[in-house]
Amino acid sequence: MIEHPDYIKEVARLKYTKEYMHEILAQSERDLKSAQENIRSAMASVEYIDSSDSYLNILSNSRFFEMARTQKEGLEAVKKKPYFARIHFQRDGEEEEFLYIGKTSLFHRETHEPIIVDWRSPVANVYYDGRLGDLTYQVRDEEQSGHLFAKRQYKIEHGELIDFRDVDLTTNDELLQEALEGKADVRLTEIVSTIQKEQNEIIRAQLRQPILVQGAAGSGKTTIALHRISYFLYTMGEHFKPEQLMILAPNNLFIEYIGDVLPELGVDKICQTTYADYVQNATGIKLKLQNPNEQLEQIIESDTGITSSFSISQVKGLLVYRDIMDRYVKLYEKKLAALFDDVFIEKYRIIRGSHLQKLFLHEFAYMPIEKRLERIKKIIQTEVKRKTTAVLKTLNDRYEETLGRALNGIRDAEKRRRIVTKYIDERDARIPKIKAEAKTTTSVYMKKFVKLKIKPAYRNIMTNRLLLQELSPEWTFEEQEQFLRAHEKEKWALEDLAALYYLHALIKGIDDKWKMRVVFIDEVQDYSLFQLAALKTGLETDMFTMVGDLAQGIHSYRSVTEWAPVLELFPRATYSTLQKSYRTTIEIMEVANSVLAQMDEDLPLVEPVVRHGKEPVFIESTTFDATLIAETYDAIQANGHHSVALICKTSAEAKAFVKKLVAYGVDAAGLDENSGIDQTKLLVIPTHLAKGLEFDAVIIAAFDTPFYNHSIDRKLLYVALTRAMHELYLIGPSKETFLLTK
Repeated sequence: MIEHPDYIKEVARLKYTKEYMHEILAQSERDLKSAQENIRSAMASVEYIDSSDSYLNILSNSRFFEMARTQKEGLEAVKKKPYFARIHFQRDGEEEEFLYIGKTSLFHRETHEPIIVDWRSPVANVYYDGRLGDLTYQVRDEEQSGHLFAKRQYKIEHGELIDFRDVDLTTNDELLQEALEGKADVRLTEIVSTIQKEQNEIIRAQLRQPILVQGAAGSGKTTIALHRISYFLYTMGEHFKPEQLMILAPNNLFIEYIGDVLPELGVDKICQTTYADYVQNATGIKLKLQNPNEQLEQIIESDTGITSSFSISQVKGLLVYRDIMDRYVKLYEKKLAALFDDVFIEKYRIIRGSHLQKLFLHEFAYMPIEKRLERIKKIIQTEVKRKTTAVLKTLNDRYEETLGRALNGIRDAEKRRRIVTKYIDERDARIPKIKAEAKTTTSVYMKKFVKLKIKPAYRNIMTNRLLLQELSPEWTFEEQEQFLRAHEKEKWALEDLAALYYLHALIKGIDDKWKMRVVFIDEVQDYSLFQLAALKTGLETDMFTMVGDLAQGIHSYRSVTEWAPVLELFPRATYSTLQKSYRTTIEIMEVANSVLAQMDEDLPLVEPVVRHGKEPVFIESTTFDATLIAETYDAIQANGHHSVALICKTSAEAKAFVKKLVAYGVDAAGLDENSGIDQTKLLVIPTHLAKGLEFDAVIIAAFDTPFYNHSIDRKLLYVALTRAMHELYLIGPSKETFLLTK
């Protein structure tokens, strides 16, 4: 039993909360059944009563059903842990109150008493941000004041109160310490109960502005991004549907890893995908891409890094490459503009070509080219319809007038008959011909505007010497020739997707289904400026949440190497840094910081949260020894750790190590981008796939391919070192293999 004067009160409060939740869940179940019955009844009576009343009945019951279902699912998800904190708070001019904070809200149906307050609500921000005493907080952009008397944290498991303690920002956050000392799961877990002040500020930062976060390894970047999605939908849900939000993950393994977090935070239906999959879905262009890690592997296996001064991969990520695409679009636009001439039906001009050209080049310039043509087509159709009616009326009037004059003015009956017959025949032939021509005028006129196929068009840019020379005046002749040689054989790389997407956006436009309004990008340091610019253009929004770490920029040969250009691309963006690491112990982070200090980028050392652990262990071995790995793995498991990774430098090594370990009898499994994560096995991972993951313990093995002292290898090693929460082992010929001197 907990020795605390409030223990009995807290047990009673938890019991009351659970009982009321049980009552509400039972009522929600009844509401669901009632709504279903009402919908069935309304559906059955559609044919027999006024349909509008019946459909309104169905609609209202469907909404009621959805509300009841949402509340039921929300309460079901938290009934084993209804809340995790409490604040003793007094708003200015109001009574003191105790507010219990959880992952969903619950109010008493009759008294409207807040039984549980949602962690995303404005007043809950007092818990995360407020020191004890007088404070202010924001509610719908208005400042509110109050006094915070106390904050309390709870440890509740399976509906039972295990522990609670009072805290403020000046005390050691024991709940956080316990969370950090716990075991790593195979999936990312929500941190809603242990969100820290600097993390909370980013989660709740201005939602209608872009934000860029430079976060150290283990600082909680990914969890912050996911919690920001949850907070966004809670706050802006009236204006944005979950389907309009997208999180871009580095690979499918990472999507699997984060798979449980958003549902736990009450978020579903959000688009979770990779950049490559998104672009191909949004454009409908299917490509057989080179393995995006193939080039990285080639660099990894080299001991020199990148030497070419004109790297094709890097060039395709620069904004100068966007300029080349812009020039191509302008050429295509100019070619189309020259096709506009006057629209005629018979001899009558319906609309001037110069007017259509002006619409195309200026009035509709904000639209994608094919959307402009569609708009112009509708304008022509409308004008043809309107003016055809006027032409026919004018002709009919003229023929009637001519026939009248002939009938009344010609005395010679034979001559009168000939002339009248001539005009009637002419009218009867001409008017139907005009009507028929009017039906096809628009389609015939628009046939000359042949739709461009993006993939062949882009391929033409890469292989047509004269066209490339015209489009890339900033490149030297040698650089243009190098670019052409690189594309003699048709191969498609990840770097080509930005150009394809950009061309598709400017020429065809992005379909509404794929036009996300809000974007969350994890590992943004692995994106190029052109990739980000293309997304911003195609989606027509700058509402991006971008989190990354330049120190982990293992794809820097084709991606950003500094944040300044990104901030120029997003001028409305706020910039934040997270330097505290909540993942690793002080001892492990000291080793990682020694590698961080050797990097080209001027990045501050990471500040580990005060948590000590076992010193990292270096084990000397000149070749891979399955016995040594097995013994190390057994020792880690004996210490109570379950999630263990063996990280090596390349994919080839990973495959070879798995074979040797399995042959020796170790329950090992290799991870690739599409693997499921089985924490009961020793997971063998190449460094580039380990990014974003975390484990209780990590073994880094390097033999035939040591970590060389160049930019990419330093970052790869840093990534590997910062995956471990509690224990770290380095196995190789020498400490120099891991860029360590002591």
